Amino acid sequence: MTNPKIVILTIVTIFILSLVLFIPKIYLRNNIYYISKDINKLYSHYISLKEENKFLKQQLEDAKFKNNITDSLLLNNATSKNSL
Repeated sequence: MTNPKIVILTIVTIFILSLVLFIPKIYLRNNIYYISKDINKLYSHYISLKEENKFLKQQLEDAKFKNNITDSLLLNNATSKNSL
């Protein structure tokens, strides 16, 4: 018959060895999950800011165009009044 102390020691050793092997793997997977979650959140924020930037650039172009039209109309009115 085998000694019960040796069996218990073997079981405890196997358990500790399995913990030593699997805890780092679990820790790394957990960290990878949370980092990828943060990356996805930042990427979606980046995409929305990129779209907002396009919208603001379009508004700026519209304002510049409107300003150029207004300036040219005012300039034409000023020159036509001066020629009278």
